[in-house]
Amino acid sequence: MRLDLATWQEVDAYLKQSDHIIIPTGSTEQHGPMGLIGTDALCAEEIARQAGDVAGVYVAPVLAYTPAPFNMSFPGTVSISVSVFESLVTEIVAGLVHHGFGNIYFLNGHGANLEPLKRVATGFPEVKIRIKSWWDFDAVNVLRDENYGDWEGMHATPSEVAITQATHRTLPAGDAEQPPEKLTADYIKKHSGDRHGPPDEHRAQFPDGRVGSHSALASAGVGQEIIDAAVAALAAEFQD
Repeated sequence: MRLDLATWQEVDAYLKQSDHIIIPTGSTEQHGPMGLIGTDALCAEEIARQAGDVAGVYVAPVLAYTPAPFNMSFPGTVSISVSVFESLVTEIVAGLVHHGFGNIYFLNGHGANLEPLKRVATGFPEVKIRIKSWWDFDAVNVLRDENYGDWEGMHATPSEVAITQATHRTLPAGDAEQPPEKLTADYIKKHSGDRHGPPDEHRAQFPDGRVGSHSALASAGVGQEIIDAAVAALAAEFQD
């Protein structure tokens, strides 16, 4: 149920029956020594597309260029400003609403997207907009906790790396073989939503790109379990 692979006649027919659409949002940023640059976008996109097929809901192209300024000292990261991101999302939502979409579900894969998305949503009081990250589903959190516990950390997490291992490729652990320094509960609280410092300081504090996450614990098998759990949970929200 990919919007980009549909014709306008197919979308026209769909809108006579449903006004729902899923928009996956991620980022283009470093994810440690063994995490793919597109991890956030790849995770959200895979889960959204599979859930869309199950629930019979169109899925828009993934938004992969988003704010990630704290990672700009790592080559490959592409960050756009919050204002540009909000403007882009606003125009995308306006375009969809123009055609008759009235229920818009943002499936998110990048913490820094959440506050801008919430602000955009307030500008469309007549539209039902839901914003949820794939790791917010209860069944997903059970798997994350059972398999990784405190080693999930905050960035380049083993759960997101595991998803891309299941869908794309598995890289050698390399520098990620050794566990990083564990984060304190206070640090996690202060920096949730990707509230990190300037890029040079961020790289100096986390030189290999991982933020308390032991990426080497990831496995494709667990990644597939996480995908299946997230897809089932997301599809159930539409079917209910």
